[in-house]
Amino acid sequence: MALKSLKKKRRIQVIALAAVALLVSTSLIGYAMRDGINFFRSPSQVMETPPAPSETFRIGGLVEEGSLVRGDGHQIRFNVTDGGATVPVVYSGVLPDLFAEKQGMVGTGRYVDGVFEAHEILAKHDETYMPKEVIDALKEQGTYVDPGS
Repeated sequence: MALKSLKKKRRIQVIALAAVALLVSTSLIGYAMRDGINFFRSPSQVMETPPAPSETFRIGGLVEEGSLVRGDGHQIRFNVTDGGATVPVVYSGVLPDLFAEKQGMVGTGRYVDGVFEAHEILAKHDETYMPKEVIDALKEQGTYVDPGS
């Protein structure tokens, strides 16, 4: 009888230890990924509820026609739109080769004082591709035209 009780006690200890190990490992993974997770927002979402200046996120839409301005050095200014709202963007660096007005783009950065300060810009990689999030945001605003039609 004592042997059965000892096995049951040992089994409970192993299960409790496994639960604690799972909780600790999940917490460590979450802590390690806290800066690696970037949420996507459309320009309309950014204008409705502006994120905190310390929050890094992705914004996507179309580069507004006539808004691309190259400044001194590598600084570039342009507007990104989803048809419902427009967000000014500033970027210092070299733009991708396929970056152009009226084309899809996704930028990673922060929204500070009404301007999205991008530290990374991605552009479509061929004539028909546009990121799913950008297409969804454009469809939501009723401004997406399927290039295949």
